[in-house]
Amino acid sequence: MNTQAKPSRWKFVLALLALGALGAVLIQGANAGWRNDDLREDPPSEYPDRVILTCTSDPSISQAITWRTDASVRQAYVEITPADPSPDFDENAVEIRAETVRFETDRRVDHYHSVNLAGLEPGTLYAFRVGGGDRWSEWFQFRTASPGPEPFSFIYLGDAQNEVLSHWSRAIRAAYADAPDARFMIHAGDLVTDGFCDRLWGEWFEAGGWIYAMMPSIPTPGNHEYDKDKKGATLTPHWRTQFTLPENGVEGLKEQCYYVDYQGVRVISLNSNERIEEQARWLDAVLSNNPNRWTVMTFHHPIFSSSRGRDNEDLRRSWKPLFDRHRVDLALQGHDHTYARGRNLPADGDAQDPGGGTMYVVSVSGPKMYDLTGDRWMDRAGQDIQLYQVISVTPDTLRYRAMTVTGDLYDAFDLVKREGAVNVLIDRAPSEIAERTSPAPATGG
Repeated sequence: MNTQAKPSRWKFVLALLALGALGAVLIQGANAGWRNDDLREDPPSEYPDRVILTCTSDPSISQAITWRTDASVRQAYVEITPADPSPDFDENAVEIRAETVRFETDRRVDHYHSVNLAGLEPGTLYAFRVGGGDRWSEWFQFRTASPGPEPFSFIYLGDAQNEVLSHWSRAIRAAYADAPDARFMIHAGDLVTDGFCDRLWGEWFEAGGWIYAMMPSIPTPGNHEYDKDKKGATLTPHWRTQFTLPENGVEGLKEQCYYVDYQGVRVISLNSNERIEEQARWLDAVLSNNPNRWTVMTFHHPIFSSSRGRDNEDLRRSWKPLFDRHRVDLALQGHDHTYARGRNLPADGDAQDPGGGTMYVVSVSGPKMYDLTGDRWMDRAGQDIQLYQVISVTPDTLRYRAMTVTGDLYDAFDLVKREGAVNVLIDRAPSEIAERTSPAPATGG
């Protein structure tokens, strides 16, 4: 057990005073000065904002772009061209008209614009901007995927959810600083704490800023993107308005249940909030006809829970047999606001099974934290710790790193592919870093 006590805040303030920081103020409580009802409005203007790239089903030849303006902008465009080091690169840009949809918030009407670019050249760096007339965004760049297996890396982020701008921003920014050449980001649900609140989505977009327009996202919906009442569960209308995602999933769950093929990896998003059995039938077909060597799943509610008093037996009953049968390599999950990873797990989760092989990971990138469960199905676990993950893939090896937002390695492993057999696991968790299995105690004050 790692106690890793936080330095006394009183000692910290006294140290600042000793250095001449006479204006130092001790803030009591992690959330001091930040409340939901203090959130400022985030209205759009005639200029584009909330620009985001999202993955298509074939990112080697296509790219989706979405952005927002106020309702006065009725026609919007993307200008795109192969990137070039010359400042005259934009002279040959092609203009493509966007699809525009009306979106009503509780206070106003916004317009969202999207373009699904097709016919791009694989493995090519493109520059683009969005807007129209004399109101344009800056120029951004993205690279299309290669048509076949090639090494690449991607970022995985667990729940952002709370205090997204003030606290979660350091997670996405640290991840980008660590892996600026990552090809996409997976967001494992609960991107905000109230998916129906436009102001909170404004926080999410501000926290990531221009990163979203340079590195495509693969989001999967969490329970906080839903509103549940006696009539059932309703996905926030923000989801399909501000994300342009593949529509190759279960009918009625388009852009929530989908897959992306990227340089030898099939990434599959499932919606763990509803219609579990329907998705299982779809998933069986998608896994049966998978030409890629690696398979990565992402969904919000964990197959094996890492927090006390939480279990998702219906998911485990419906989806885990398919993971085992089709030798899914990695499942990236959220929801439990702790960190855990383990593999070769039977349905009851009590012991490891050499006939299994899927590595299950639960992680959290935002500041909301829960207690770890007492049963230890995990090979590595953590509590009260904000993390991001960088995953690198070659045709033969998947390398995984879990990093703290302060830049320290917390967990790592390799999976080495063996055809027709369970992957070889090489555990690279740093032995000098103890597991953080209890909250760091507050001292002083």
